Amino acid sequence: MSDAIAKRRLRLWIRMLGVTRFVEAGLRDYLRREHGTSLPRFDVMAALWRRGVPVAMGELSRMLLVSNGNATDVVGRLEGEGLVVRSPCDRDRRTVRVALTDRGRATFETMAAGHERELNRMLGALDEGDLDAMRDGLRKVGPKREARA
Repeated sequence: MSDAIAKRRLRLWIRMLGVTRFVEAGLRDYLRREHGTSLPRFDVMAALWRRGVPVAMGELSRMLLVSNGNATDVVGRLEGEGLVVRSPCDRDRRTVRVALTDRGRATFETMAAGHERELNRMLGALDEGDLDAMRDGLRKVGPKREARA
């Protein structure tokens, strides 16, 4: 590997990190300002919305790559607001499952629509060709995922 390509990879990583931080900060600000919520709360609700069925707390933690304690804390606050409900698993009473309530689903769908608009605003300088090239390049590294995106 040449020094030149190694330095270009390093510069790319630094740029990707900067863009990630920019977008994440923008989304955090948007969710706080427009919906009075946080990105972790949005992430929990998004994971539950995508799954569509009750999810075990341990599985939710793994899906979000957070500790069980962090997930439990966020779920507790969402439950207090009537946005999620926890229930024991029928097969194993030690396992607790969590799901969005109808109110939680409606709240999330409103937030998600605004989240998408905000993301499109922040990434609006990218055209279809840019998006395809970036997605294709990034598929060559990192964990392998289903070809859904």
